Amino acid sequence: MARLLGDRRLSQLRRPVARAALRGRLVERPPVERPPVERALVERALVERAPARRARWTAARLTGIRDETPTARTLRFSVPGWPGHLAGQHVDVRLTAEDGYSTQRSYSLAAPADGDTVELTVERVPDGEVSPYLTEVMEVGDEVELRGPVGGWFVWRPESTAPVLLVAGGSGVVPLMAMLRERRRAGSRVPFRLLYSLRGPDSRYYADELRRPDPGVDVTFLYTRGTPDPWPRPAGRVRLDDLAEGGWPSSFEPDCYVCGPTGFVETVADLLLTLGHAPERIRTERFGPTGG
Repeated sequence: MARLLGDRRLSQLRRPVARAALRGRLVERPPVERPPVERALVERALVERAPARRARWTAARLTGIRDETPTARTLRFSVPGWPGHLAGQHVDVRLTAEDGYSTQRSYSLAAPADGDTVELTVERVPDGEVSPYLTEVMEVGDEVELRGPVGGWFVWRPESTAPVLLVAGGSGVVPLMAMLRERRRAGSRVPFRLLYSLRGPDSRYYADELRRPDPGVDVTFLYTRGTPDPWPRPAGRVRLDDLAEGGWPSSFEPDCYVCGPTGFVETVADLLLTLGHAPERIRTERFGPTGG
């Protein structure tokens, strides 16, 4: 029988949050001496949250589960009356316990609009409030509440003709994967390049799909802790030469999308600016300290 949140592991909702791992909405920081990318993004983020506050919560029934890694899974929901969404947008997810306690988190949409179907990929956060329920407890037929879609800045539209550079840090690949899938669905011939930074091969989301040839799409894995054997690049954080060799020249005027933890996003954005990319063509989305 479908249920809202369920009657198991309800105490999980009140466990302390160990660390940030879910998508936050661009946390504002003190001004720094750089082009006005950060200020513009914060202003856009504040504007983009308004639609979510006005939108109503809608019941979403889980219809499918696919494990991506030992700690992450993709959840497919049926949401009657879903208005559709753009690649790169996100939704709010709310869980409510029988005693009325509720909590919510934001998650990226992992796939293009497809009728009433919504897909999310969720990474389990130890001692989190929401992600352990979604990744360990929730079963097909169970329900949660969704609100959205949210966001109009960090999106890719099929009518765009500029080359695209996607740079992902860990689970930041989720909204970028939605863009790749939207490109394929729309039959777009715009060239895409994805640089995917992650700890090791076992941490890859969408591993089989990203291994399949996709004309016009280049995928580069950048491992930070452990690499397959053999592997041409030693393990390490993203460097300037990674972006120079795996990305597009700034003269091509590509649209750049960067998603991941705050430190990763700031580093990559600075490197792209160093390579001459225009600030207005660098769109970022970051994880914030929102718990899990």
